[in-house]
Amino acid sequence: MTETTREFDIIVYGATGYTGRLVAEHFVREYGGKSDGPKWAMAGRNRAKLEDVRTLIGAPDDTPLVVADADDPASLDSMAARTRVVLTTVGPYQLYGESVLAACVKAGTHYADLCGEPVWMHRMIEKYDAQAKESGARVSFSSGFDSIPFDLGVLMLQAEAVRRFGKPAPRVKGRVRKMEGTFSGGTAASFKATMASAAKKPREFAQLQDPFLLCGDFSGPDQPGGLLPVYDDELESWAAPFIMAGINTKNVHRTNFLSGHQYGEDFRYDEMVLTSPGDMGKAAAKAIGAALKAPFGDGGPKPGEGPSPEERENGFYDLLFIGLYPDGKSLKYAVKGKYDPGYGSTSRMLGETGMALLESDHPGGIGTPGAILGEKLVARLRERAELSFAPED
Repeated sequence: MTETTREFDIIVYGATGYTGRLVAEHFVREYGGKSDGPKWAMAGRNRAKLEDVRTLIGAPDDTPLVVADADDPASLDSMAARTRVVLTTVGPYQLYGESVLAACVKAGTHYADLCGEPVWMHRMIEKYDAQAKESGARVSFSSGFDSIPFDLGVLMLQAEAVRRFGKPAPRVKGRVRKMEGTFSGGTAASFKATMASAAKKPREFAQLQDPFLLCGDFSGPDQPGGLLPVYDDELESWAAPFIMAGINTKNVHRTNFLSGHQYGEDFRYDEMVLTSPGDMGKAAAKAIGAALKAPFGDGGPKPGEGPSPEERENGFYDLLFIGLYPDGKSLKYAVKGKYDPGYGSTSRMLGETGMALLESDHPGGIGTPGAILGEKLVARLRERAELSFAPED
């Protein structure tokens, strides 16, 4: 069966989970009843629960349901063969992700997830990248708040830098100016699983520290630390460590690597959270840094849990990227998103990643949203996910 003759365009796998349900809601809201919308289906382990979700989100009664289970490879092979794209929200991916990825790669089915687990991603690249290129499967890890706004923010800043100055900026700072919302239960579970595995395997702990872990044999220049509070003279504000920098920076460097180093082989990048100037900003930055030593503890959100609709609606984020040149030139670029970053915005981003995968002419392989989809995904996020991408004076 060729890609163009498959039964579905997109299957949302994990639709009975909290985030998966929100992804399915995105397709109902944005494409329901439209003749040019995708042919999509919901998938999960339990048909009765899928039926309940279909009713809950107001999907048409004839919205297809697919029963598939990560513990049943044959069911995953069948699912992958029926669709052009699989969007999976079933994590932690180091526990439940490989069988889904393997089925998609084998079938030449495009794949996107919400993975923020760099050691697992490194292992999957080594194991499946060549096969994905052979089958034509386009694989986009980290297709939510980690790491789309950051990956595409740097991509768009560098495109603007080339337009203005004729060359990319060799140094870029990513800064979280404002953010209201929560991290998902899946993110918390993935973080805990990653740290638990690294505690038992010193090699994995070292890999987590490597900014070029996802860049094959390439090893670039020393990178800014970002692990301690600092005063940022250019922005006149204190800055604190950012919990997601460990995955986002690796994805940004992989985008650069896969593009033939369009940002340069000497590219340096970090991410931090801005607080404020003065003693209050310093104290806030130190408090954030201390909290990151055990960011979720024994509490935090559980997989399948999430904020209320009102909390999702009221969330937002405001990210600033600063490109710097040795001669003193600089430019700023902002990425802003509505909705809670870990749920409301993430579900929209994953949905539109699936749509962009349908349209992409990338030949296949394990990439990043920036490397595989680039400005085509930016256009979709502007139109369908209420993200803005724009330079700042």
